[in-house]
Formats: sequence, structure tokens, C-alpha cells
Amino acid sequence: MTFCLNTVNKAGLTIILVFSLFFGGPPSLLADVEFDQNRTRLLSYVLKKQVEYHFSGKEINDDLSEAAFHLYLRQLDSQKRLLLKNEVDLLRAYRNFIDDEFRSGRINLAPLGAEELRTAIPRAEKIVRRIMKDPFDFNFKEDYETDPEKLDFCRTEQELGERWRTALKFQTLSRYLSLMEDEGFATPAEIPAEAAVELEAQAREKILKRHEDYFSRLLKETLQDHYDRYLNAITRAFDPHTTYMPPKSKEDFDISMRGSLEGIGATLREEDGFVKVVKIIPGSAADRQGQLHADDNILAVAQGAEEPVDITDMRLRDAVTLIRGKKGTEVRLTVKRPGHKSFVIPIIRDIVVIEESFVKFVEIEDPLSKQRYGYIKIPSFYRDFEMTRNGGGGRNSTDDTRKALQEFRNRNIAGLVLDLRNNGGGALTDAIGVAGLFIEDGPIVQVRSAEGKTKVLVDDDAKVEYLGPVVVLVNQFSASASEIVAGALQDYGRAIIVGSEHTHGKGTVQVVLSLDRALTMRNMQQYLPLGALKLTTQKFYRVSGASTQSRGVVPDIVLPDRRQSSEFGEKHLDYSLPWDTIEPVRHKSWSLANLDLSDLAVHSQNRVAQNEEFVEIQRISDAVAKRLETTRQSLHAETVYHEWEALKNEDSPHGGMMGSDEEDADKDDPADKDATPQEQLIRQVLKDPYTLEAIAVLGDLQNLESPLAANTKVKIGK
Repeated sequence: MTFCLNTVNKAGLTIILVFSLFFGGPPSLLADVEFDQNRTRLLSYVLKKQVEYHFSGKEINDDLSEAAFHLYLRQLDSQKRLLLKNEVDLLRAYRNFIDDEFRSGRINLAPLGAEELRTAIPRAEKIVRRIMKDPFDFNFKEDYETDPEKLDFCRTEQELGERWRTALKFQTLSRYLSLMEDEGFATPAEIPAEAAVELEAQAREKILKRHEDYFSRLLKETLQDHYDRYLNAITRAFDPHTTYMPPKSKEDFDISMRGSLEGIGATLREEDGFVKVVKIIPGSAADRQGQLHADDNILAVAQGAEEPVDITDMRLRDAVTLIRGKKGTEVRLTVKRPGHKSFVIPIIRDIVVIEESFVKFVEIEDPLSKQRYGYIKIPSFYRDFEMTRNGGGGRNSTDDTRKALQEFRNRNIAGLVLDLRNNGGGALTDAIGVAGLFIEDGPIVQVRSAEGKTKVLVDDDAKVEYLGPVVVLVNQFSASASEIVAGALQDYGRAIIVGSEHTHGKGTVQVVLSLDRALTMRNMQQYLPLGALKLTTQKFYRVSGASTQSRGVVPDIVLPDRRQSSEFGEKHLDYSLPWDTIEPVRHKSWSLANLDLSDLAVHSQNRVAQNEEFVEIQRISDAVAKRLETTRQSLHAETVYHEWEALKNEDSPHGGMMGSDEEDADKDDPADKDATPQEQLIRQVLKDPYTLEAIAVLGDLQNLESPLAANTKVKIGK
């Protein structure tokens, strides 16, 4: 056993840190035949040089060190079921020294964390095996805390055992109730005693197997994995989109499964031990199936009818390996949505259906006024850059939207609904292009670099493709390019923005830097490859000077959203960059900029208050908000069963959610079987309460004294 004694003086305090660097345990933690401390020092040096170009200009100091330690500890033991408090305290002694380690390249915390887990994992495995030997009593009334943020690390093994017991009991109870439904029993009370014993044993066996696999995965973690995780925590302390990607894990962050990968079509991220859905790819298998949404946590993955594999605390690349598969095969995802019970989503893997990702448009008739309105759905701001580079006419969202507007102009529609819900962004070129279709030439967005230089991106086409009134629909999943379009049309007074309380709030730009290319020192080829760094280098600002970062775009008219209480959005991410403002730029104002829109909001509120669908959506939203406040979970079978029964309607993947678009309303409607795509789209749009309210707002606009179509050309700003 080798002891390393470090004496470090900082801020007048001398701290003696003693820890064991013995690695003679399971070979899994030491399976790094190629591991080299010199490579780690080189990697730290290269990363340090690159993060100096981060937009925030954050210094590598004690504040950054504290943030990095917070992230490191959470990804080391997010559920607080492995490490004991004294072990965490040993690690915590380094919380102010990560900056020093990063600068020097002499990293001690990562191997120490690996060593602590080397002891903690077998201990937890032993505890779990002991607990799972005996049946659980689901008739005993007790509960447990589900939010690890409200818990401290356990002080003793006895406390740790109790924490494991309650967690395992709930997992087994959930499986027990699922088996109960499979066997056709209506309630737990109806299960005969003999059958109850058998079902409990089956449930316990399956949960034990799941945890055996979990511990096996943890023991396969290499020392290099621990160093990579440590370095990633440092980069994420700059902002949540700045991440270190090791050579073998370049797909670990925001993995998009589409095209020839034949997956489900979702962008994923590893967050606090969970695999979180960030975005659904338009036209993908998940998009067409309709139940999976951004902000969902994937808890387990099953291949068809096989036993689910728990992916909590699993490396993202390993989880993605389970989720991906050949076209036509089924994957079953166990999903947890904030404020709701977990449920299973079956998805047949497929490639992206490109047509589904393109702009869709249709003319619809208002059921009340009988006036004709246009509806355009932009799933993403796409552009075929490869075709364009090769001299071809690659398809793009700007041209497709222009075509729709030209058709509507010929039909003399009374107004237009532009639907940007669930649009996670795309090509900046097309954000500028689409916004420019509704205004004369002028600035669309400002981009500021880390050096403080601001570039104004403009639409240089003076032609306006559509002069009539416009309502833009947005939600919490409208991000990036969507926010640029919505923000520009709002700042110009060109459109009324309607939707959730705010859009996503991602107003930053990232670049992916090859660390191999960034290496300037000679004779270092033996340490390559080093991986890549995804770095935040710029920030978006509206023409008004306000950032889209953190706050997003706040609608002129806010509608009820059953997910408005969930903490989804940029402002809820750890260490996200703040909202701020810069100088506005001169632009022409349309008539809406000079109107008091409060009357429109009042009319909308009155309609919503009397609309049965919106009343139900608001009721569900309030119920979800209340459940989110209560993080303690009952472990009593009848209580949990009745809770789940009450949630069944609210947990439906459809049913008036601002996080769902109109196409999710009735994917299996028999009436759509023989209908044309246009007829299907019309039917879906007319079933969506949000689109119908947007049309009603357009009707209110027509009653205003100042006609919207007239451009007042009022100059504001510089």
C-alpha cells in the first residue's frame, strides 16, 4: 500500500490530505494497460488552453473548482447509495484544489474517487444481496424520499442499508404491480395470498438481476473513465454545453440516432446519473410513435419482450448501444416524466422519414367564423449543406416556407399560424431566411463573441412574402433558431407570440474542437488521440439587445401547459450562462409594435377560462405542480396502486400538452386510414386547442383599428 501525502497552503489554510492509491483490487478498475499519467498532464494542458476561449471568460479559480467538484461528485454517486459521508468528506477536501490540479496536470482526485468506489461498489452489492433475500411486506405503510438532493450521504453502513432497502422495495413494488396487471388482477387486494407470494418473488428476482448487472457495469469502469469524467466535470463548470469528449466517447454527449444508424431518433444527454431526452428528431421512429418527449428520463431499456436493463448511472455510450438496433426491431423504454409515474414506451426502430421533417402547410377553416386561415408547421430549420456545396439545389426550410406563403397569398387567407413548437433549432441561415420572409430587409439577430465583438446578421431581401397577421406558436421545446425567429418577429412587432410561459432559452453557440489539432508541441504523437472539446464561443442577442439565453422568448399571450411546472429549459441547467442585454440595433417597426396588446391577452384568457380542454389542461398542470413539491413516495401497495390509477389519464402521452404538437393528438385515428396527408393534417390541426386559440387571436387582430398589413416603418434603436 502506498500513501501519498500532500500539504497544500491556500487562503491561509494548510490542509493535509492523506489517501491511499492502492489499486490492487478488482482488475476492472485497473484495466488501463495504456493509461499514462503523462498523457493526462498533456490533456489537461491542452484543455486548459482551449477553455480560455470560452465565451464567459471564467477564470480557473476556486469558484470554478467548487462548481466542478459539485458536478464530479454528482456523476460519481448521483443517488447517494454508494459512498458514505466520511468517504465523501475525503473527496470534498479537494473541492478548492481542482483548479490547481487542472493547471498543473497532476490530478489526485480522479484516482482517489476510483479507489473509493473500488470499496463502495462491493459493499453496496453485498447490502443489496442481503436485502433481496427476504420478501417485502407491501401492506406495511411507510414511505421514502425520492429526491437525492434532499438527502445527505449516509454516515453508517446501517443507514446505507436502510436507504437501499426502501429504494429496492419501491422498485420491487412497481414490478409487482406491473406483474399484477399482466396476470389480470384488478387491484392488489384481489390477489390471492399464494399468488401474491409468487408475484412478489418474481418481482424481487427481476430487480435483483437488474442490480447485479448494474454493479457489474460499475466494476468495469476503468481508471481512464474516471479521469475522463473528472475532466468533463471541469469543462461543464464553464456552462452545460461545454464538454470534454474522450476519443472513445465522441458520441457521449447529445447523441443523435438517425439515418443509417436505424435507431429511435432522439438526441440524448447524460445528466445526474440519468439518460435524458433532449430532442426528438423530426420524422424519426420516436417522432412518429409520438409518446417520447424532450425532458423524459429513460430508466430502463428492453429488447422487445425481454427483461428491461436498468440504465441509471450507465455511461451514455453504453445506454445508446442498447437503444440502437436494426430497422424493424422493437425497443421498449421505461420512461419517467417529471411529476408522473414511470411508463413503458414501445418503439419500432427505423430510419428517419425525411418527408416528415419538412415544412408542412395547410389551409383551414375556422369552425366558428368560417374564415380561412393558413397553418405552417416547421419541425426544424433544415438545410442540405452538402448538396449546396456540390452546386445542387438542396432542400431547405426557407424555400419550403416561402412556397407555402406564396400559395397562401394567392388564396387571400385571413391570417397565418406559424407553428414552431418542439422545433429545437437547426441552420442559422434558415432562421434568418424564414424571419426575413415576413419583413423587409433588416437585422434579424446579433452574435457576440468572447472578445466582445458583435456581428449583426441581416436579411438582405426587401421582398415580403406575406403581409397579413401572424401568430407564432411556441413552447418550452422551441429552442435556438426557433427563438431567433420568434424573437425577431416579436421585436419588429410583426407577429403575436403565443404559447408556454417561455421558450427553452438556449442562446449560445458551440464549436467542436479537435484536441489533436490544438496540440502545438512536437513529438507528442504517442499520446494521441486526445479527443475533442465542445466549447461555447458565442451568444445570440435579439435586435432589441436582449439575449435569448436563459429567459428564452416570453410570449405575448401565455396559454396553460400541463408541463409548465417541470424544470425544463436552459435556466434550470447547472452553471448555464445568464441573461443579459447589449445595445439594440436600428430596425423598422411594424404596426403591432405600437399597439397595446393587453386586450388581446384578456380576450384569450376569457376564452381559455371557458374552454373545457384548457380547463382540464390547467387542472392537470396544477396537479403536476403539487406532486413535484412532494418527493416522498409511499411503499404501501394499495396506496401506490390508487395513486397510479388517478394518474392514468394525466400520464397519457397525448391530450392537450403544449409539449406535444398537433400531430400527436390522434396518431391512430381510424378516420385517417384512407385520408390524404392534407386531410389528415387538417383533422389533426382542428383537434389541437392551441392552434384553435391561435386562430381566435388572429380573429381578434382583425378587429383592431390599426390594420396589421401596413408597415409603419418606424425606426428605433441606433
